[in-house]
Amino acid sequence: MASSAGTRAAVATGDARGKSAARAVAPAAGAAPGRGAPAAEDAHGKAAPAGFALGAVCAIAGVLGFSFKAILVKLAYGAGPVDPTTLLALRMAYSAPLFAVLAWWSSRRATLQLARADWTMLAVLGFIGYYLSSLLDFLGLQYITVSLERLILFVYPTFVVLLSALFLGRRVTRRALAALVVCYAGIALAFVGDLRLGGNREATVLGSALVLASAALYATYLVCAARSIARMGSLRFVALAMLLSTLFVLGQFALTRPMSALAVPPRVHVLALLMAVFSTVLPTWLIAESIRRLGANTASLIGTLGPVFTIGLGVLLLGEPLAAPQIGGAVLVLAGVALVTLKPR
Repeated sequence: MASSAGTRAAVATGDARGKSAARAVAPAAGAAPGRGAPAAEDAHGKAAPAGFALGAVCAIAGVLGFSFKAILVKLAYGAGPVDPTTLLALRMAYSAPLFAVLAWWSSRRATLQLARADWTMLAVLGFIGYYLSSLLDFLGLQYITVSLERLILFVYPTFVVLLSALFLGRRVTRRALAALVVCYAGIALAFVGDLRLGGNREATVLGSALVLASAALYATYLVCAARSIARMGSLRFVALAMLLSTLFVLGQFALTRPMSALAVPPRVHVLALLMAVFSTVLPTWLIAESIRRLGANTASLIGTLGPVFTIGLGVLLLGEPLAAPQIGGAVLVLAGVALVTLKPR
């Protein structure tokens, strides 16, 4: 998915008890392969001040990078004739060599030798979580504002709750139910706000549905990936899944587009390269590092800055309008995600 794999892995707690994908991700990201406990912790198991500060910087920088994704997609659409399939292919082609380096780096000290079943799971989850989910997101961004897109994507933890209840038999708590109501009230408010600001009703409905399907697919990926992430480590898993998803993206491009479709304006190539480096690969590493230093719960709290960054960048760089309904919707979505994501003390 276009936003961050690492951020989502950090904040995707399935219910108020934290029994979800992030509980499996946190230990995997928290210790470097073969090194045991995180280096940033002191003798009492708490994050050392220097490690905490660096972890916070990594988390904020990673969230900011992921927040730029939708901005860069919109700028690319406006820079020349380019369709979502071609733009996604460019993004993945530019990011693949960097993910190959991350996969090698994260596998250096790994003791787990991947079996055929592991590779099969990586391929299936890469198809769901990074190919199909990302494609639907890129398609949706043709029709809606980046602020509405980011808010819809941000409710994926609520899908984790519902999927965990339906397929894993996990109880939906009152706290989780309240989070669901608050989140979807916020989406409805932001949706109505976009329509009142002059948005085309049919386009807004279509774009919102595509992005909502993207969020649902990513939640499916998280629920199914928890065990594999715990076995392989989050960074290694994400790097390999992204590489395999690249094969699906480039395969679709080869089957549906002529090679001449890559002859887009140079600015589109530059934006795709920026997207690959600063809104895909680098944030993935930064978020994984922030989880290692801060823990998943603290990193997920910082992750709630994502929609705020995207909305602000949309106003500043794209000139998107901002009114009370969008602000109110954002507040409700952030509050709902905080309810379902952060562990109560």
